[in-house]
Amino acid sequence: MPRCHPVRLDLADRLSVEEAFNAALAEAGYFDVLINNAGAGHFDPAELLPLETIASQFQILVFGQIQLMQLALRHMQAPGEGLIINITSLASRLPVPFMAAYNAAKAALASFTMSIQLELPDSRVRIVDLQPADISTEFNQGVIKTTNANQRYEGKIAKTWQIVERNMKKAPDPELVARHVLKLIDCAHTPPRITVGDAFQSKIAPLIFRFLPQRVRLWGLKRYYGI
Repeated sequence: MPRCHPVRLDLADRLSVEEAFNAALAEAGYFDVLINNAGAGHFDPAELLPLETIASQFQILVFGQIQLMQLALRHMQAPGEGLIINITSLASRLPVPFMAAYNAAKAALASFTMSIQLELPDSRVRIVDLQPADISTEFNQGVIKTTNANQRYEGKIAKTWQIVERNMKKAPDPELVARHVLKLIDCAHTPPRITVGDAFQSKIAPLIFRFLPQRVRLWGLKRYYGI
């Protein structure tokens, strides 16, 4: 792609993250915008999820991205301007069954983002938590699904995956997220958090769930996924 300068970066390797950042910084001379948009997912019962899998999800979706945030902040604070967009997920607030590690990792990054926003209230470095609902990408093709689930879970896993696939096919195109990112880059006063997706998932459902007790939230999500 014209004017695109790819850099090799492995979020599972701390040294790779630092080397990639330094290489990009050396070439560009400065950083205006960092967009943390990496994604990876596992579809398994939480009870049977290996700790190594959970650790891997957190390394890719949390620790590697926090490392990039810290590196970017050090270079953005000196000139006193910049933009960091952490693309978390609406799943951090409305979790998807059998994606516990993904849900938890996205929630952790969202919470870390809010913590930095609290600590840098007067900074001209803008930090945004962008939470997409379902977006029609190839994410599901990359999700690693269980192959030997306990019989207690088989029916629920099948029903949930059917809903997940259906939602993905009906979801808005990724250009919707791209347009919001461009608006944030050009915006002088960015909101701390925005949700992107179809009206029900990104606006109506979070508003309703915000005022419901936890028991009712769980009931609603179970009904939504048919489990």
